[in-house]
Amino acid sequence: MNSGIDLQGTFIESLRDLGIPAGTAKAIWMPLPMILMLIGATVGVLVATWLERKISASAQQRIGPEYQGPFGLLVPVADGLKLVFKEDIVPAKSDPWLFTLGPIIVVIPVFLSFLIVPFGQNIVISNVGMGVFLWIALSSIQPIGLLMAGYASNNKYSLLGGLRAAAQSISYEIPLALAVLAIAMMSNSLSTVDIVNQQSGYGILGWNIWRQPIGFLIFWIAALAECERLPFDLPEAEEEIVAGYQTEYSGMKFGLFYLGSYVNLILSSLLVAILYLGGWDFPIPLNLIAGWLGVSELNPVFQIVTASLGITMTVFKAYLLVFVAILLRWTVPRVRIDQLLDLGWKFLLPVGLVNLLLTAALKLAFPFAFGG
Repeated sequence: MNSGIDLQGTFIESLRDLGIPAGTAKAIWMPLPMILMLIGATVGVLVATWLERKISASAQQRIGPEYQGPFGLLVPVADGLKLVFKEDIVPAKSDPWLFTLGPIIVVIPVFLSFLIVPFGQNIVISNVGMGVFLWIALSSIQPIGLLMAGYASNNKYSLLGGLRAAAQSISYEIPLALAVLAIAMMSNSLSTVDIVNQQSGYGILGWNIWRQPIGFLIFWIAALAECERLPFDLPEAEEEIVAGYQTEYSGMKFGLFYLGSYVNLILSSLLVAILYLGGWDFPIPLNLIAGWLGVSELNPVFQIVTASLGITMTVFKAYLLVFVAILLRWTVPRVRIDQLLDLGWKFLLPVGLVNLLLTAALKLAFPFAFGG
């Protein structure tokens, strides 16, 4: 198996060659991937909002943004600048501390979750052994911020939106965790790197989507509900509760909710790509490509090319899922709150349990194919 390029090891070794102690070199390295993660996530949000406009315009036979920069690419930048400079209003009878903390608690866990997202064999900020469950744990903090924002606003519509967000998150985290357990059972690990490695070697035929089609659908539906995307945007339903927990927010506080929503969508798409679509893995096995080209897998040039293309594959798969999510938003009607909760508790939960038991049975019966 191609071990990939160890960016951290190469960077630290290069600094040590310049006479810098190993501890200092590691301290210099640590903030670099985190800064890159923040920049990458922010740029990803700008791209996602531009795609939202273009895809929705296409679905409704409109043109969409066109004149603000080439192909309207500067529209997301204008949105960001508008939110930064817009007046920040705090309602007189709200709780100012909780009102301010709400959007911060919503955004921080989403950005922290990028720590466990691998874009390549060694292109990951932190290869945590419990990586996927760390994401589930961090995502469970987000509803606290939403409920806090709704309660602190001193507005009945905001409170209702916060309560809906908490109910929705609890309802869909359980089926999502069951889908992840089935993947962990097959991969014998919760590390995102190990999960991708378990799918590699056979190209597209080795991806988990073929062994876990039910789990894939459960995870994707639950992820959309966690991101509050249509048809599951009940906490923000404009027709019923006037944007819900966001009703009293303006300026950059509202911008943080907006940012968190899109970062969460990109993060969920990346995790679906990693868990079910092979992550950075190619549809054609690398050893076959190396054999066709007549080069060794350990060739430095081949490693650089495959590492670059691996990052491209991960991002391409994620944005393909973002495209599907955006298309769903503009083509599927919103469900009612009772339908939303019924889907989570009465359908996805039992199906997730059956899928987990079925995976355990297949693991025992066919260990060579199901990670026995």
